[in-house]
Amino acid sequence: MNGSGQKKKILLVEDEMALSAVYRSRLELEGFDVREVHNGEDALSATVEYRPDLILLDAMMPKISGFDVLDILRNTPETANVRIIMLTALSQPKDKERAESLGVDDYLVKSQVVISDVVSRIKYHLGLA
Repeated sequence: MNGSGQKKKILLVEDEMALSAVYRSRLELEGFDVREVHNGEDALSATVEYRPDLILLDAMMPKISGFDVLDILRNTPETANVRIIMLTALSQPKDKERAESLGVDDYLVKSQVVISDVVSRIKYHLGLA
C-alpha cells in the first residue's frame, strides 16, 4: 500500500472479550487496521511496537488500569502524542476529570454510547470525519 492508502491503526484495549470482538469487527469493517490486547501491560508494549494512530482504552483492567496506561503513555516521549479515547463503564465526573487531567483526548461511557458513536469519535480524532 502507498502512504495515502494506508489504513489507520487502532489499538483496542479491552478485557471483556465479547465486547472487544464486537468492536474489532466493526472497526475492521470501517477500514481500520486493528490490534486487540486485553490488559494494560500488553497495551504499553503494543503501543511502542505497533505504533497505533489511536488507542481505544478501557479503564478497569487487570494488572495496569487504563488510567495508569494513559499516564505512562503521555509521559513517554515516543507515545506522548498518540490519540487516546477512553471507553469505560466509569460514569462518575471524578473519573472523567482524572482522565482529562492525564491528557485523554476523549472520554466515553459505555452505557451512554452505541458503537456508531464510538466509530464517529474515532474518525473525528483521526481527522477522517
